[in-house]
Amino acid sequence: MRILISLSLAGTIAFTACSQTSSYDHEKIDVIKDNNSSVLMDAAMLYQDKWSELAQPQFWKKIMRLSPDSCIINVASTRQIIAITSFAQWRSQTEEQKERYKDSIKLAYNLDTTERIYVTTGKNDFYRFSDVYPSLSKGVEAFERYNVDPWYAQAILLIESPGQLKKSSAGAYGAFQLMPAVARNQGLIVNKTVDERKDFDRSAYAASRLIRTICIPEARKIVQKHQLSYNEQDLWFRLLVLHVYHAGALNVAAAVDKIAPKKGGQELITALWQTTAANFGNNSQNYTQLALASQLILHELVHENSDYVHACMTNKE
Repeated sequence: MRILISLSLAGTIAFTACSQTSSYDHEKIDVIKDNNSSVLMDAAMLYQDKWSELAQPQFWKKIMRLSPDSCIINVASTRQIIAITSFAQWRSQTEEQKERYKDSIKLAYNLDTTERIYVTTGKNDFYRFSDVYPSLSKGVEAFERYNVDPWYAQAILLIESPGQLKKSSAGAYGAFQLMPAVARNQGLIVNKTVDERKDFDRSAYAASRLIRTICIPEARKIVQKHQLSYNEQDLWFRLLVLHVYHAGALNVAAAVDKIAPKKGGQELITALWQTTAANFGNNSQNYTQLALASQLILHELVHENSDYVHACMTNKE
């Protein structure tokens, strides 16, 4: 039995029973705003396991909400925030002045001389949550229809060209930012006259199939090689799968081999954020940090702006 718990802003609670439809019902929330309902994946596990308190997701939360004319000066390895300033003001300095400032940070914070200091501009022009929001429920429903964990749909849609139909410099396109060859391998038509990546449902089909037939099996191989215990619904395993989706299995495997983990969990993912191997570099390290940050922002937006939030639970008899 699946039970919907309706929580109004006034605190009134109502219960409605309906038939169980999915093994992921216990992770869903049904959001009602202005009489429109949408089903999303809840972010509860991010708080339960304290992923929400990590410096990296908190850093990217700020970047996602900051305008491009501002920037955050931060420590590359830890994403410790040193200062928030005007990007124009930063650019107005000479290279020598910038380097002197970065050296002064290392000295003041007792950092190694090899530590990198980044200047990261705000990206609220790219991470447009109001634009991507309508597609999230469609993605969740599509992935369930194709028998794939719908958590991946929401995570990918939030950070891959959110709410925009743009082609990346590498050639990735569509809501799930699939490369041409990858899309073709997953059954889509991509040629000079037809590009099915533009169609949301076809793109969702290809992305879900890619995750089911390649990303999850390859993530399994990686953790099994290192004899790590895992559950495929654990957040850390899902994040590992996302890394495979973004960077490719060989690159993720190289990074995990370099770490040589003795156990899975949050410790492995945070180690990946600090590890470079093969073609697993800075963008790859950032990918799941962005996924966590965007889920936290979505969670806040939902609970701040919705008329009702239905929490879905599975009653196992």
